[in-house]
Amino acid sequence: MITVYSAKCIGIQAVPVCVEVDVTGGIGIHLVGLADVAVKESLLRTVTALQACGFRIPGKKIIINLAPADLHKNGSGYDLPIALGILAATGQIELPDVGLYLFMGELSLDGQIRGVQGALPVVDLARSMGESREGALSAVELAHTLSAHGEDGGTHALSAREPRIRGVVLPLESAVEAVDFTGETIYAISNLAEAIRIAKGEGDLSDLLVHARVSNQEEASSWEGDYPDFSEILGQDVAKRGMEIAAAGCHNVILIGPPGAGKSSLAKALAGIMPPMSHEESLQTSKIYSVSGRKQFVGLMRGRPFRQPHYTSSLAALLGGGSEQILPGEVSLAHNGVLFLDEFCEAPKRVTEALRAPLEDRKVVISRLRRKVEFPASFMLVAATNPCPCGYYGDGDRCSCSEGRRLAYLARLSGPMMDRIDIQLWTPKVDARKLIHKEAGESSAVVAARVLRAREIQRTRFAQEGIFCNSEMNNRQMEKYCPLDKPCRELLEKIIVNMGLSARAYSRIVKLSRTIADLAGFPDILPEHISEAASYRFLDKQI
Repeated sequence: MITVYSAKCIGIQAVPVCVEVDVTGGIGIHLVGLADVAVKESLLRTVTALQACGFRIPGKKIIINLAPADLHKNGSGYDLPIALGILAATGQIELPDVGLYLFMGELSLDGQIRGVQGALPVVDLARSMGESREGALSAVELAHTLSAHGEDGGTHALSAREPRIRGVVLPLESAVEAVDFTGETIYAISNLAEAIRIAKGEGDLSDLLVHARVSNQEEASSWEGDYPDFSEILGQDVAKRGMEIAAAGCHNVILIGPPGAGKSSLAKALAGIMPPMSHEESLQTSKIYSVSGRKQFVGLMRGRPFRQPHYTSSLAALLGGGSEQILPGEVSLAHNGVLFLDEFCEAPKRVTEALRAPLEDRKVVISRLRRKVEFPASFMLVAATNPCPCGYYGDGDRCSCSEGRRLAYLARLSGPMMDRIDIQLWTPKVDARKLIHKEAGESSAVVAARVLRAREIQRTRFAQEGIFCNSEMNNRQMEKYCPLDKPCRELLEKIIVNMGLSARAYSRIVKLSRTIADLAGFPDILPEHISEAASYRFLDKQI
């Protein structure tokens, strides 16, 4: 029996899969191991590719087992390990090193290798298997890994006596995602012949290393820079200040105002003042895009994602899901970045209310029969809406809505949802003088510099906490990093009583005050910071 290592992604983590191939007396090729349709179809692709490369399929019984057998297998990435297993098990070619690498790749009918999803989690798995004392994960370790990600742990057995994994072999178009990994042996291949070279272990393989095959290529950011500059947005000084605070602490924002006031421009300009991601943030976000298969990029993503789904998007598109394969939705694709929802009050109530859990927990858990997958979703929500059905409330006498219709429209912004939005901004119609004279304000570069300084303060503060910004603090961390003196406590008490705020709104004000203090360079929160933070909650009296 021949064993070839492969992998499966559960959320943004990968777990090992053993492709076991055995040849016995009889006839036929049998694939077992709870495989989906795409995996079952791999047999025909694999057999045709092997014959196209000059190999034969013997008239014997070939049994292919994908272990662990009670873990669902999906996708086309098992083509390559199955092909190598057949070659080694039938004795057509000696592949002494086939068990020393983790193989993933889809075969075309002529033996070329196509890309697969989840390259980054697979490389991360290969690294952990290489660092393991015995190489492969033990049965207990694997069960714990699977249980942590919602799969049935069962009795998934991978022998702890297996040799140490030396590296990972991926298709070239997938391997380029992992070019920033250092100290890892990552081979980028284009066809079956190159995979056989690696499995043979003969000769110099340095020409197949990913760094040798990828040169002078630019990283493709998820946001290419097509956004307005803050200096181009006329007026809206209060809203600009609110967006700066939001970017500095990753706080949720809602913009309310008549059409043409600049709500969408302010939201898009936010991308220009967001700081670059740290290595940890970049790795997390890149893994999500890797498993989603929506974007091929060189190296890790550096630009923060900016997602702008239409307000009619379905729940599955927003939160994630799928029948055969569970994929991340927009809230996860916006992880460590911005999720912009325009026309927020026009979105179906069940869609907007579904955001409440991800905004609070900063993750999405998608449950299916016998499967539960978790995706990170720590994003910054920027919502924009008109103040009434006609859109012109607050713009002189242009509004044609009755008081009842206007209140009913804003009532779509439920109290629990508004509790989770830290900054509520009114964007009035721009003054005619500012439109005519076009007095430029601060540029995005100047604002971004202040935001970056505030983020650096937070990065140092939370270095040992596993979070990156003020909005992610839990109650324990808030008590530790947001101490309030007597004047601050007295002011907060008055604000809570007068505005009738909830406990969640209280914590949001304290976190926002911490960000305002960071922007100003103050080590402690002062009463003026709390006053400004509370001034951004004008909707709490109306909802």
